[in-house]
Amino acid sequence: MENRKIVICKDLKSELRTYLDTLKFDKVFILTDENTFKNCYPVLQDIPSLSQAPVFTVGAGDIHKNIDEVTKLWVKLCEGGASRNSLLVNLGGGMITDMGGFVGATFKRGIQTINIPTTLMASVDAAVGGKTGINFNGLKNEIGSFYPPLCVIIYNVFLRTLDHANILSGYAEMIKHALISSPEVYSAVFSFDPASDNLNDLDRLVAQSVAIKERIVEEDPKEKGIRKALNLGHTIGHAYESLSFRKNRALLHGHAVAAGLVGELYLSHKVCGFPMKELSQVVYYIKNNYPPFVHDCDDYEALYELMTHDKKNEGGIINFTLLSDIGEVQINQSVDKQLVLCALDFYRESFGI
Repeated sequence: MENRKIVICKDLKSELRTYLDTLKFDKVFILTDENTFKNCYPVLQDIPSLSQAPVFTVGAGDIHKNIDEVTKLWVKLCEGGASRNSLLVNLGGGMITDMGGFVGATFKRGIQTINIPTTLMASVDAAVGGKTGINFNGLKNEIGSFYPPLCVIIYNVFLRTLDHANILSGYAEMIKHALISSPEVYSAVFSFDPASDNLNDLDRLVAQSVAIKERIVEEDPKEKGIRKALNLGHTIGHAYESLSFRKNRALLHGHAVAAGLVGELYLSHKVCGFPMKELSQVVYYIKNNYPPFVHDCDDYEALYELMTHDKKNEGGIINFTLLSDIGEVQINQSVDKQLVLCALDFYRESFGI
């Protein structure tokens, strides 16, 4: 395996052992959360170069993706004698690959990292593409950097440890990838039942979804243009997610993205002529698979204010990524505030809230 590539493997232990033998590092450290330490770390612990590696374990959940936890990890790396030639293996979901990537990017101005995603969300999105970040000041991924790992190693056996809510969370990003890709991918993704136990079909769709993101990231690694396509559903979705934290009923990231897709495809229909047939299909699919995010019109101003902090914005103008059709992406779309509020109405009306 060459550096900075994505590998979907059948035998994690063998492939990781072989890959580590090609690298030069003085010390190796492993980052997990409480769940991945229990369910996933045992697969790695008898690999010779990892058997004595210190394991840093943080609490599970996005609430722990903050500067306090990062500071603790910096301290542990210092105490462990980490140098610029050390290696950090991030074993976990999107929270771990985001935060571990940021720790790797900043400690001694950058140490080597490897991502081993353990959730569907991390496999198809968070671990791929080189974005790192932590939540700050009540905002999602407000602090971060572009810092690609040496390699992303995807081992779909780990997906068998996930509950249905987390499968749905990752599948929302696959829905997004399908919408920005092609009618063929769209048809395949919307024909699959996320509640199905047909993991072979899911594995095939995962490989397809990863390839879509990898192709876009290679074309635009620093999000100057077409990579903004990957933000479909995220301007409203991140606002829902941040509001859910304020309300102490945190949404999984993908559930927030699914809700955001409903609103942003409504905007796509109104602003870019996205077909009503496909809008209705997507709303039907999301309504039948995802629980609603319950909120009311008293939350609208807070949601809009959260959208104004989105990292894609320029000059105080909220920039949406919208679609004119399946696979036809329109980036940097500014939308009148009243229409944004109508999109929030549309979501609540669609879900009967």
